[in-house]
Amino acid sequence: MKTVKDKQYLLLISIHGLIRGHDLELGRDADTGGQTKYVLDLARSLAEHDEVERVDLVTRRIVDAGVSEDYAAPVEVLSPKARIVRIDAGPEGYLAKEQLWDHLDSFMDNLLLWLNEQERMPDAIHSHYADAGYVGVRLANLLGVPLIHTGHSLGRDKRKQLLAKGLSHEEIESTYNIKRRIDAEEEVLAHAALVVTSTRNEIEEQYELYHYYDPKRMEVIPPGTDMKQFHPPVKNEKIAFAGQLQRYLKQPEKPMILALSRPDDRKNILMLLEAYGESQELQELANLIIVAGTRDDIREMELGAQKVLTNILVLIDAYDLYGKVAVPKHHGSEEVPDIYRLAASTGGVFVNPALTEPFGLTILEAAASGLPVVATENGGPVDIIGNCQNGELVDPLDSHAIRDALLKLLNDRNRWLQASRNGIDGVGRHYTWRAHTDKYLRCIGDVQAEYQSPSSQKPVPATLHYRDRAIFSDMDQNLMGDPESLQRFSDAVRENRKRVSFGIATGRRIDSALAVIKKYHIPQPDILISSMGTRIHYGKSLTEDDFWIEHIDHDWKRHRVRRVMSGLPGLKLQPNVEQSEFKISYFYDPQHAPSIEEITALLRKKEITANVVYSFGQYIDIVPSRASKGQALRYVMQRFDIALDHVLVAGGSGADEDMMRGNTLAVVVANRHHEELSQLENLEGIYFANQSHAAGILEAVDYYDFFNRCAAPEAE
Repeated sequence: MKTVKDKQYLLLISIHGLIRGHDLELGRDADTGGQTKYVLDLARSLAEHDEVERVDLVTRRIVDAGVSEDYAAPVEVLSPKARIVRIDAGPEGYLAKEQLWDHLDSFMDNLLLWLNEQERMPDAIHSHYADAGYVGVRLANLLGVPLIHTGHSLGRDKRKQLLAKGLSHEEIESTYNIKRRIDAEEEVLAHAALVVTSTRNEIEEQYELYHYYDPKRMEVIPPGTDMKQFHPPVKNEKIAFAGQLQRYLKQPEKPMILALSRPDDRKNILMLLEAYGESQELQELANLIIVAGTRDDIREMELGAQKVLTNILVLIDAYDLYGKVAVPKHHGSEEVPDIYRLAASTGGVFVNPALTEPFGLTILEAAASGLPVVATENGGPVDIIGNCQNGELVDPLDSHAIRDALLKLLNDRNRWLQASRNGIDGVGRHYTWRAHTDKYLRCIGDVQAEYQSPSSQKPVPATLHYRDRAIFSDMDQNLMGDPESLQRFSDAVRENRKRVSFGIATGRRIDSALAVIKKYHIPQPDILISSMGTRIHYGKSLTEDDFWIEHIDHDWKRHRVRRVMSGLPGLKLQPNVEQSEFKISYFYDPQHAPSIEEITALLRKKEITANVVYSFGQYIDIVPSRASKGQALRYVMQRFDIALDHVLVAGGSGADEDMMRGNTLAVVVANRHHEELSQLENLEGIYFANQSHAAGILEAVDYYDFFNRCAAPEAE
């Protein structure tokens, strides 16, 4: 069993958006919002704890003339025990999170490469949002450490909201890549040892929509608030930001109704404007201040933000609100506490009318600043206002309810003062970072004892350590079917055996694989990955990696899989010779059987964690979630200390896909089965050969100059 270390090394992963340790560009776009501030504050707070040795916040490295050079720095120090680490993935330029999915395998492989250069591996991995969860599952499985996850927002809930707004399934999929996001969320919920949420509402209303919903593995640990930074105004305090509002307002001394968020449809700012524009009483009582990100020219902003800001200006004009509404163009992150205090000093109210709010960090910041709150009743504000009693909850789609809640606080000074005091006291009692990190570390400690790292296991055969690269191939599509090219390939392998390890990764059982090796005179592999990545053997003596068996047995429910699959049409168990303890194999008739997506969903509904592998248009293999050809290959290369960009992988069916994604040098032979790997055609590092079988592998050897330079030719 794993012994919990006295001092923790924690790895936080938050991939999208623009993350740096100073002057956060909050509200710049839909990807640079509250999550970036949360993970930074969490990293800093954990690093201050006595039980923590080090915290690394890992994000994507960005080299783009359109953003600051800060985001290109590989490492940024936050404090003596915390830093931001930036990892390359895909093109260097800034990408929206919806465009990152095809680059996440590369991010994972590059992160592992970086970790191998560090003094020690992390004791726990904490992923933030679905994209980081995709990486976190694979990394935690490989390292044998617990995965902690925070969703921040969830795809199923977002899809429900977008459908309610009238978007079609096709529009949602093309814009948001929502299916891949939801699949990643299901996968992370199946694997996470602990899911950290900010509110009970988040568990009951959002996570409950998922097949792998398990409240026993979920903990409410609200984020903290820096009360040194966010505090009530001091008497006669001069706040410079007030000068920015002078040119917008006829009576700047009036109370402020403050909305502060990024310009996003889901923040529902237009409904707030309608409530204000239709109420003469509100207009007489208070000014409306909308701080919606920063901008130089609306026309140059991304389309979603451009649309929201344009509609804000249209409504100001339609209701003739000139002199009553301010929409300042610029503010720095360091000015946000000042803005809250300015609103509080005027006797104003903070309003968050979002359609749904996973937590509501701005509500805590406003409360700590002594500013009463009107907030959406959908999501985290229910818990915050329930704990702090510092304002009103409203239906965000009811402009009259928003108006009435604002008037209730603005018209009653005693009510305002009570809400202000309650907010300050409530944040101090319920929402401090020290309380957050204390509970966080207790929860991590509770789950760590169940995990065992592969790093402590016996070494691989010594003769293999002297090789700096490897070739892996499937059998059926690549090494069978063309004796002449197989002979040439075999000769090439034997000639380069001193520096190149040869591996086979097959869905066949080991006895079947050995029979084929003998029959076709295939060179004896140094590594034989069989039964769809569930067994690993080394060298001529076929020494089995016993730890791999122990590793993939985690949460494997073979009998339950058999039971669930037994009643499905179009499926027939393959002969016993193709079955094994960790692989259940079926013949698959696509004309009568449920789709692969439906089979996966069925297993999820039954809370069975497993991988469903579809290949050759007629086979399905179900294996443990920690097993696959790709996961087995990465595990072996980690133990051999061979970089993935020195591994040539040859495949020809869908079963080979996860070996080929990421940093491996991959080749798809010309005789691939139908179009099973066609989705890889536009990815870097995957070569589609013109020749079939082993000739296609040799073609890739030449293309990558594998025995020498070992890299794809540089683009002209």
